[in-house]
Amino acid sequence: MKLHHYSMVLLSLMITSACDSPKTDKPEAPFVWEGANLYFMLTDRFNNGNPNNEVFFDRNRTTGKLRGFEGGDLRGVIQKIDEGYFTDLGINAIWLTPLVEQIHDAVDEGTGASYGFHGYWAKDWTKIDPNFGTETDLRELVEKAHAKGIRIVLDGVINHTGPVTEKDPVWPDDWVRTDTQCTYDNFEHTVSCSLVKNLPDILTESNENVPLPEVLVEKWKTEGRYEQEMKELDAFFEHTGYPRAPRFYIIKWLTDYILDFGVDGYRADTVKHTEEYVWKEFRDQCDYAFQTWKTNNPDKVLDDNPFFLVGEVYGYNIVGGKWYDYGDRKVNYFENGFNALINFGMKYDSNENYDQLFSKYSNLLNNELKDFTTLNYLTSHDDGQPFDQARERTFETATKLLLTPGISQVYYGDESARPLIIEGTEGDATLRSKMNWEDIAGNPETKKLLTHWQKLGVFRKNHPAVGAGVHMMISETPYVFSRVFEKNNFSDKVVVGLDLPIGKKTLSVGTIFLDGIKVRDAYSGKTVEVENGSATIDSEYGLVLLEEN
Repeated sequence: MKLHHYSMVLLSLMITSACDSPKTDKPEAPFVWEGANLYFMLTDRFNNGNPNNEVFFDRNRTTGKLRGFEGGDLRGVIQKIDEGYFTDLGINAIWLTPLVEQIHDAVDEGTGASYGFHGYWAKDWTKIDPNFGTETDLRELVEKAHAKGIRIVLDGVINHTGPVTEKDPVWPDDWVRTDTQCTYDNFEHTVSCSLVKNLPDILTESNENVPLPEVLVEKWKTEGRYEQEMKELDAFFEHTGYPRAPRFYIIKWLTDYILDFGVDGYRADTVKHTEEYVWKEFRDQCDYAFQTWKTNNPDKVLDDNPFFLVGEVYGYNIVGGKWYDYGDRKVNYFENGFNALINFGMKYDSNENYDQLFSKYSNLLNNELKDFTTLNYLTSHDDGQPFDQARERTFETATKLLLTPGISQVYYGDESARPLIIEGTEGDATLRSKMNWEDIAGNPETKKLLTHWQKLGVFRKNHPAVGAGVHMMISETPYVFSRVFEKNNFSDKVVVGLDLPIGKKTLSVGTIFLDGIKVRDAYSGKTVEVENGSATIDSEYGLVLLEEN
């Protein structure tokens, strides 16, 4: 990665410029992280756009089912951006699993070997794994996503290296611990330990100056970039004043992707397995890198949103408010740099009725979690007990996920009922099958489901009120509710009706839309005029999404 020239003068100019955005009488809906519609994919499993980058580093061992590289890459994501797939789905942010170079060998697990196709087994944070693509690919992906109003969130690992193999030697003991495995019964036994056997734990608590691992030095020299990497490190440590401790090397390497490519956010992996202050330090450097990138690329700046940081605190539930409880200690991660945490509780809350779910989340987000948010999901890459693993409640999944306050995380294939039960797989491999493009192309039922996700997703994207607004029930039977969002000079209001009769139905709109206002049902496309505080829609659907026409 190129050397970055840090300039506080330019940074100041950038901040001033960002604040001087042009004013309009009728501002467009702003992008609001609190109401984003985020698509999460395992890059290797989504779409193969370059069949020529299938095997590197002699990764030829026979693997367990869905435990090896399957060909998905950045070019495949670019293809779908170009085709408008994400735009049609109402997606305005994409989260990619880690792209950094993975260990070269496989590890033996269960009935077969496993490679680092998922991205969480880092070998070299400074380089994109060639199985995923190139720096040129990532730069094109970010630019094309931005051109369509889509933000890019990368996945960052600070807690551990990849497993040790014959081709991937362990790093020095002033970098990692390998002798203590987590038991998860208190704070120390969750933080100062290896998550699982043979996953070296970075000494994130260390403030000691340590040299680079010799294996990394030799690798860079062989690749002809040792001097450049050292020059960059010298500049980083001189700029920050940090000791050359393990976590700060990794923070530098991860924030380079912001400086070089202009990514908009990070999903931080295994957050609760490091000291909380690590993430505040990471946040500080993310903010600096993001503002520096904006300064250096004023023509590419989308808006004045700050850098976005969402944390995976495994087991965190929105009902905990700002706190995560280790048993012997509670930690507030929102005070340590995070805009949002992944909400592991929604899969349980979604068994409640619509208003119980919506009201609970709206109350929490507008009170205890005000100015912060949660990333809600119903399926993911490592949750072995998703909301609907058999894919029998796919329409309900879409309706609940996309209409619940907070950020919606669409896991790749949620919208197409990609199977989550794959015969012959072990563990989380069953959740990580290849994207079922063939069903989208040829199965009428899949197309019908996809259309449902698209209509709800576009409505959410067009209306910050859906995810970031205040929820209020208007009518219990039929079930009708409103969402209202106000920020600066922008106001957004919607009315939604669920479980309605097919054909003609009348919805009370409360005080949201006045008599005489024309409203459009974004689900059916019908437009009507509000009369006597109600809107009457005649459609073949039992769902209505009202917006001012």
